[in-house]
Amino acid sequence: MILHTLNASPGNSAFSDCLRVLAPGDALLLMGDGVYAAIADTDASAALQASGAGIYVLGPDAAAAGINKLIEGVTRVDINGFVELTERFPRQQAWY
Repeated sequence: MILHTLNASPGNSAFSDCLRVLAPGDALLLMGDGVYAAIADTDASAALQASGAGIYVLGPDAAAAGINKLIEGVTRVDINGFVELTERFPRQQAWY
C-alpha cells in the first residue's frame, strides 16, 4: 500500500504515469494542479474512480482552484489529514 501524491494536472504525463501504477489499497492525494482530476464527470475523474484506490483532495487547494463539484467518494482533507495519511501509509510516491 502506497500513498501517492499528485501535483500535476490531468493533461500532464505524471497523471497518466501515476494511474498506471495506482492499485486498489493505495491512496492518492490530489494537491496543487492535481485537484483538477477530481472534477466530477470528466475522463480524469472516471479513471480515478476505476483505479480502486482511495482518492483524497487537499481541501484548501480545491477551494483555491474554485472546484466545488468533486467526484463521488473523494475525501477532502486539510493539512492535518495529509499528515494522518503519511502516518497510515509509510511508503510514498510523489508525482509532479
